[in-house]
Amino acid sequence: MTYTGKILRVNLSTGKAQPEPLNEKWARDYLGGKGLSIKYLYEELEPGIDPLSEANKLILMTGPTTGTIVPNSGKLAVAAKSPATGTILDCSIGGYFAPELKYAGYDAVIIEGKAKTPVYLYIEDEKVELRSAGDLWGKGAHETEHIIAETLGDVITMVIGQAGENLLPMACISSELYRQAGRGGIGAVMGSKNLKAIAVRGTGGIKIPNIRKFSAALNKIKREDTMTDDNMWTYSDGTPMLVDLCHDSGILPTRNFQEGTFEDYKKINSDAVKGVLKAKKACFACPLGCSNYVEKGDTRVEGPEYETLALCGSNCAIGDIEAIIEFNRLCDDYCLDTISAGNSVAFAMELTEKGIYDFGIHFGEVDKYLEMPGLIARKEGVGAELAAGVRAMAEKYGGMDFAMQVKGLEMPGYEPRGSWAMGLAYGTADRGACHMRAWPTAVEAFGDIDPYTSEGKAKLVIGMQDDNSVKFSAIFCDFWALSTERMAEILSLLLEREVTATELTTIGERTYNLARLFNEREGFNRKDDYLPERIFSEKLPTGTTAGKLLPREEYEKMLTDYYQLRGWDENGIITEAKKKELHL
Repeated sequence: MTYTGKILRVNLSTGKAQPEPLNEKWARDYLGGKGLSIKYLYEELEPGIDPLSEANKLILMTGPTTGTIVPNSGKLAVAAKSPATGTILDCSIGGYFAPELKYAGYDAVIIEGKAKTPVYLYIEDEKVELRSAGDLWGKGAHETEHIIAETLGDVITMVIGQAGENLLPMACISSELYRQAGRGGIGAVMGSKNLKAIAVRGTGGIKIPNIRKFSAALNKIKREDTMTDDNMWTYSDGTPMLVDLCHDSGILPTRNFQEGTFEDYKKINSDAVKGVLKAKKACFACPLGCSNYVEKGDTRVEGPEYETLALCGSNCAIGDIEAIIEFNRLCDDYCLDTISAGNSVAFAMELTEKGIYDFGIHFGEVDKYLEMPGLIARKEGVGAELAAGVRAMAEKYGGMDFAMQVKGLEMPGYEPRGSWAMGLAYGTADRGACHMRAWPTAVEAFGDIDPYTSEGKAKLVIGMQDDNSVKFSAIFCDFWALSTERMAEILSLLLEREVTATELTTIGERTYNLARLFNEREGFNRKDDYLPERIFSEKLPTGTTAGKLLPREEYEKMLTDYYQLRGWDENGIITEAKKKELHL
């Protein structure tokens, strides 16, 4: 068994930390990561709490593959109730923090309460300390990490910047300078607790049962199941390759999703990124090395990833790769989610150009664009308005029909008028508009499935959501396209019991339904599963998707089909029969 069997519970209000046994039944039912963190939150949070109150909890959760030699197993689940949406929120962050936590002896950390003054949490095996962070408060993420490293030496850290301190609903958590738990305001949860950082050093290890047998089986799986040069697209380009694919498919968000193509896309695509590429980087136990470390002038950053190139690039009509890299660096240092920040800037640009409200910034204005991350993070000037996010801006000033968000979370970089199932995936994602719950664009816009039909799309999205739920619970990176059968082979060896593909599919379905139950008791239902009106009523004007929209009646059909296949009622409420079937 590759669990440590131990959770660390830290109460910031009392200053006390206490280990406790891992709930083994829950671990069997939900594995770890996404599923197990949601289970703990569902059981321990009272309905209706303020996400920024001390009643919220922040959970850092590993999984059964964490710290092992399994490829692509370096991610950590970070979960809480979302300040941006009021939904369940789980994020993932790569790098080396998760295995370091496991080597310190813990499967998870549950952080409760609120410190009276700013602190950071230091974990070194059984030594757990809360240290003053008064001198760190107000500093950016990069400087904070450097100071902690100078103080503690060889540790792995997770930190917040000014965005988290100021409780922004788009604040993220940063680790190792350039890794982020990015969406839904997870950084604001840390800020609300006066928790500036978490630093961990682990000197233990993980015992893999029958390591020779396991290594042989794992090598066979790697040879046979997508871990080959022909399938390793990430070796060369990483996610920036999607700029060309999305532009050619007519689904590249441009000028606040008014268009699906960008005239300057070649200035921000993978070739543009390769022009400033200095190195490739990888997470723990990862052979992919999908991250690009770039330098342009005095600016250095890990990225920009596709989502940043799309939402902070074409969506703001910025065709300057150096400007996007600097915007990315600023967001990383302030700890701003680039998807939400880019959408908020683009929305402000459109409101200005339409004469609805003058934010003083137009599409393509590079100098003003580069001022925005600092203004947003510090809540200064117009940044105080953008900091609230797209939905809040629309509620105050207008433009709700083209506020590109679902449940209050800004939309990622795939235009649903050219990928109808992606629209359904956005609408039914547990944390609001999200491409990490399901990514049907890969088989619609980039594949052989007709993007402009509602037939079969509910089944497609459900399968992807359940598969990703179990992957993120066991802790397999989504960049390794493992089948449930292959995951079952690996987990059977690690857990020393038979794990079947059917069991994993059930765990994925159980996890997704539990997340829905959490949202359901917070008042969410069918009314919250819709896309912005622009998607239903405005035709795209350019490219291969010119003249396309997602008809509302087709979306309604997909949504109804989705609920029926899920075993939910017509209002999106989980039936008692489905709860009984999944042992919820």
